[in-house]
Amino acid sequence: MDEEGDVRGAVETRLAVGDVAVDARDVELLRTIDEHGSIHAAAEALERSYAHAQRRVVELEEATSPLVERRRGGSGGGGSTLTDDARELIARFERLETAADGLTATEETVLSGRVIERDGELGTVECGPGRVRALVPPAGDAVEVAIRSDAITLTAPEDAPSAEETSARNRFSGTVEEVDAGEAVARVGVDVGAETPVVALVTLASVRSLGLEPGREVVASFKATATRATPRDLDTH
Repeated sequence: MDEEGDVRGAVETRLAVGDVAVDARDVELLRTIDEHGSIHAAAEALERSYAHAQRRVVELEEATSPLVERRRGGSGGGGSTLTDDARELIARFERLETAADGLTATEETVLSGRVIERDGELGTVECGPGRVRALVPPAGDAVEVAIRSDAITLTAPEDAPSAEETSARNRFSGTVEEVDAGEAVARVGVDVGAETPVVALVTLASVRSLGLEPGREVVASFKATATRATPRDLDTH
């Protein structure tokens, strides 16, 4: 079984098993089969179609191994129980979900700066590493710019498109400082010349394809609409 996760604005945990992605609905179905003793009873409890539930179990079994042991009726009655492989699959999904939750809890890089230009809700903020386009407050020039880790895209310098070719107009060149890898995603800190590293959340596939490791040069880009500036209290900075 190969493990991989999808990273989006809201992260949905998926466990890749061959050509099938096991998600929370699949795990819920298996748990309910275990609780109610049959696929039919589980489908009723979850208010799902029995045919769809049965088909999904078969799809999962074709990609892995027998997950549900079916017993025909008799003196002891019929029913279904989970196999050891099914319980291990559930455990692996739970481990992946726990790792993803820890790494994907929304983290923000905060840069101090000053608004030098406004254009409606958007503005240009002069920060330590350079200028940032962001959503800015209607008044006040001293601001803090928050950049969400899941809104940042990392690319190799030679592959980074020009600002005119993409909607992600904000971009900083930097060097990878650290890579904190989980089972599906990684937290990557990039030194772009600010007081603290810019933190990006990327899939392990991106870590491998970009060769992300300390010392690797990358370009961090992000959209203005995913970046928000808030007034900065000058008395505390």
